[in-house]
This record gives sequence, C-alpha cells and structure tokens, in this order.
Amino acid sequence: MGGGTEAFPDLGRHCQNPDCNLLDFLPFTCDGCRKVFCVEHRSYKSHECPESDHRSRRVVVCEACSAAIETTGEDEKTALERHEGSGDCDPRKKKKKPACPVRRCREVLTFSNTSTCKACGLKVCLRHRFPADHGCGAGGGARSGGRWNEKFMAALASRGAEACGMKERAPSSPPSTPTIKAC
Repeated sequence: MGGGTEAFPDLGRHCQNPDCNLLDFLPFTCDGCRKVFCVEHRSYKSHECPESDHRSRRVVVCEACSAAIETTGEDEKTALERHEGSGDCDPRKKKKKPACPVRRCREVLTFSNTSTCKACGLKVCLRHRFPADHGCGAGGGARSGGRWNEKFMAALASRGAEACGMKERAPSSPPSTPTIKAC
C-alpha cells in the first residue's frame, strides 16, 4: 500500500492498523512485526503486536543465592530448575545487604540513604550521620570539634592578628574585647 498525495506520491505511508489507514508523513515502523503505523498506533499495545516481547529480556532472581537468571524464551520455573541443577546455586554465596552498624538500628544501607563519617570513615544510615549519633571513636567527634576544627585553629594561629583583621578598639572603649573582621 503506497502513500503520498497526487503531487507527491512517494511521500508518507498509510497506517497499517485496519481501523485507521491514516496517511502519516512521519510513520513509525514496528520493530516487532515490521508494519508501519501512525503516532497513535505505534506502541505494541495500541496495535496489539504479536511480536511485542521479541526483544525483551526477562530475569528472575533465585531465592536461595540471590543470583539473577535470564529466562529468555523459557518458563521461569524451568530456568530456576536449570540454575539449581547447574551447581552455580550456592546458598552460602547469598549476598547480604549492608545494614547500619549502630546498635539496634536495622536500616538497610542503600545508595541514597548511606552517609560516611568524615571522622572515623564508618558507613551509617542518615539517622546516625552525625558523630555524636553513632558513637564516633575518632576523638569524640562533634563534641571536641573533630580534626577539621584543630586544622582551622592551627591555620588561624599561623596567620597572625593583622592578617585576619584583628584590631584593638579605640582607647575610648574598654580594651577587654578585640574587634574581629571576616577575612
């Protein structure tokens, strides 16, 4: 079935859905059944494609060892039986999901809820991300200020009073409190 108009006979194609037959100038070719469709009937579901799962990959997870088994072209039960009989299925190799190491916390650590403590390097959940919350063993954590505070204080002391804008107040004011400007 050709397409186009009288003036341009090779332009466009007719939708091959029996109920549509719309002349479409930007047609879609289904990669399953290789028929041409308009924008409304281009999805597998809309034109009820018999080959809709020809390129799909199905994976089932083994309950015993947490391995992913591809089931392309076969039943899930058959693929699991083949996996168990192959010798690759070992329940001792089952991967445990990492959990927060804080006592009585059972939060499973994932990509989006994991925080690494800068003081001790421990991976914890977001609820225990502060050193005081997970009993940080690196010098008391936030209570003593941590290593970053010590480095800051050392750098501040090495600069001297003039570099950071410390000035004595005018003699009319009490000399007890120096003025500090931001660097």
